[in-house]
Amino acid sequence: MTHQNNYNLSSELVEQGLGAVPELLRVLINSVMQMERSKHIQAGDYERTEERKGHANGYKPKTVKTRMGEITFSVPQVREGGFYPTALEKGLRSERALVATLAEMYVQGVSTRKVKAITEELCGIEVSAMQVSRAAAQLDEVLQEWRERPLGEITYLYVDARYEKVRDAGQVRDAAVLVATGITPEGERQVLGVSVSLSEHETHWKTFLKGLKDRGMNGVKLVTSDDHTGLGAARRAVLGSVPWQRCQFHLQQNAGAYVPKQAMRFEVAADIRSMFNAPDRKTAEEFLQAAIQKYAVSAPRLSAWLEENLSEGFTVFDFPLEHRRSIRTTNSLERINKELRRRTRVVGVFPNEASCLRLVSALLMEISEEWQIGKRYCAGKSFDC
Repeated sequence: MTHQNNYNLSSELVEQGLGAVPELLRVLINSVMQMERSKHIQAGDYERTEERKGHANGYKPKTVKTRMGEITFSVPQVREGGFYPTALEKGLRSERALVATLAEMYVQGVSTRKVKAITEELCGIEVSAMQVSRAAAQLDEVLQEWRERPLGEITYLYVDARYEKVRDAGQVRDAAVLVATGITPEGERQVLGVSVSLSEHETHWKTFLKGLKDRGMNGVKLVTSDDHTGLGAARRAVLGSVPWQRCQFHLQQNAGAYVPKQAMRFEVAADIRSMFNAPDRKTAEEFLQAAIQKYAVSAPRLSAWLEENLSEGFTVFDFPLEHRRSIRTTNSLERINKELRRRTRVVGVFPNEASCLRLVSALLMEISEEWQIGKRYCAGKSFDC
């Protein structure tokens, strides 16, 4: 047992730059674990309080293999037991998934030299086939349990799709990664589910949405998404009575393809923004009709596209004003996709669907846990953005 209370960084350490990253990580995690213990026992080190529920009992060293090599942390102990800090383990699922995915590629002989180099650079270790098999089995069990967990009432549902390169029967194909998030009546955000498949779009979407319902998702008042191939038919089949809000951000982007001249882009964008920022649906519809007539001669394709598509972004006007800003786009999912891209681009081509699902699930599970311990996304009718 050791005692360690000083986690300040020396000037010499700071001056080391990137070479000091492992030590910086050790200092940061140690500090967070110490704060977790203080919160658990409701008292700081050597502090006397009426609310105290336990007593600190020093620190125990624990060495962990990370992407930057082995790091020894000082894990705080509690005399009465029943405490273990989550900070140390919280980020390991995504790291383990990345290791397992890269190692699986290595074992299967896919870009052996490249994968070996990436594995050593990111993880600081080489992984054997036996280690991969054991780690993947344990990880997959945890991730499957999370993906199949029961759901409850969800007020607002967001769905989106992105694509990853997956090797299938000797060919590299695009596998659709479907992700769903939601907001509960209490204003809490959740990552609801994820699916990876090479199957036909509508079938995949229908199976995915039906899976959410089968796990107990109910009470959905609005579905927000882009106009993905196959999603419309699947949504009508599974959630036919639920209104749909087409992502306004993507609508505005899509309009650019129908603008005949570069000089018109700013004007068209301003017209569309005026519709989306209108105080009510009636005003938005009036702005839309004016734009349709305005561009009927100078940009007939744009005029026709506006008439056929823009009203799909007006469903949000039927919901509380306080909620509109957060339910009119899938921007929250776009931020998740950005994080997924940052982590999956290291892999490049996944050896199979299972390895892709493993990594994406681990990342999403970590994000969902961060949401659960964070502040509420909305409270009553007012979003806490």
